[in-house]
Amino acid sequence: MHQRKIHNTSVSLTELGFGASVIGNLYRVTPAADASAAVDAAWDAGIRYFDTAPHYGLGLSEHRLGAALRDRPRDEYVISSKVGRLLVPNERPRGVDSEGFVVRDDLRRQWDFSRDGVLRSIEDTLERTGLDHLDIVYLHDPDNHWRQAADEAMPTLADLRDQGVIGAIGAGMNQSAMLARFLRETAADVVMLAGRYTLLDQSALDDVLPAARELGKSVVAVGVFNSGLLSRDRPTEGMKYDYRDAPPALVARARAIADVCEAHGTTLPAAAIAFPHTHPSIINVTLGMRTPEQVVRNVELHGQRIPDGLWADLRAQGLIRSDVPAELGRGRGSRCL
Repeated sequence: MHQRKIHNTSVSLTELGFGASVIGNLYRVTPAADASAAVDAAWDAGIRYFDTAPHYGLGLSEHRLGAALRDRPRDEYVISSKVGRLLVPNERPRGVDSEGFVVRDDLRRQWDFSRDGVLRSIEDTLERTGLDHLDIVYLHDPDNHWRQAADEAMPTLADLRDQGVIGAIGAGMNQSAMLARFLRETAADVVMLAGRYTLLDQSALDDVLPAARELGKSVVAVGVFNSGLLSRDRPTEGMKYDYRDAPPALVARARAIADVCEAHGTTLPAAAIAFPHTHPSIINVTLGMRTPEQVVRNVELHGQRIPDGLWADLRAQGLIRSDVPAELGRGRGSRCL
C-alpha cells in the first residue's frame, strides 16, 4: 500500500489507516477476538498506520491495539495516540461509561492539557499499549482549552519531538477553524480532521486546508462517512450524520451524489474514501474498523479506481463545492492501489 510522509518529519503513513475507536467498544461490545482479528486483517492488507486514544473505551482501545501489535516489528508500523483526557479513578461509577463506549466506568476522563498532564498521559498510554514509544501524538479535542493547549501542551510535545521521543505532533478535532490555528500558530506538524472534508462537507477549504498547503504541513482525514450517511451505496432515512439522525435534505443530497457515482461505475462509499485524497495536503484517510470483514471491505473500497470525471460532474451539478481542487491532488483517478 502506498505511503506518504508527514511533511518535514521522518514519519510516513499508509494512505489508508486503521481507526481503533470501535475496538474500544464504541456503541456496542466488540469481542476481543474480533478486535485482534481486525488488526491482523489490516496488517495482512498492508495497513501500517494505527490510531487510538485513552478516550476510546477508557483505555480499552489502547490495551487491545497494543496487544495486537506487540509481536509485529516495531519499525514497520506507525501508531498515534492522543493527550488531553487523563483517565483517573471514578469516585461515582454508575456501571457503564456515559460517553458512548460499552465499558465499565471505574475510570473517568479528566481534561488536562498541562505539561504534567501531557507527560502523564503519554506515560499511561505506553503502559496500556506495552509499547516503548509513540510515533504521533495529537491533542484530543482541545476546543474549549485553546490557551492551555497552545501554550503548554503543544510546546511539551514539541520538546519531545525535538528530542526524538515522538516523530510528529499535532491536534485532532471535529472542527477545522482551530486546527488551522494550530498549524499557523504552534509547532504542529499534522492535524487529524474529522468530518470536515467529505462529500457532504467541504468547510475545511475555508481554513485548515489552505493553511496546510501554504505552510507545507499535513492533514489526516477521519470521519469521511460523516457518521454513516456515506457508508452505503444507497443512503436511507434514519442513517446518522455527525452522530445524529441525518436531516432529509442531506439524505436527498447523499442520494444524488450516489446517483452520480453509479453513473461513473463506482459507489458512494468508495468515492467517500477517495475524495479527501483529492486534496494535496491530505496524506491519509483513517477508518474505524471493528472486524476483519470491515477491514476487507474498506481496503477493497480504497483500492477501487475512481474516474476523474466523477469529481468534475459533482462540481458541475453543485453537489460539491466549485473550489474543490481541480488538479485532484493525490486522488486515485489515474491508478489503482
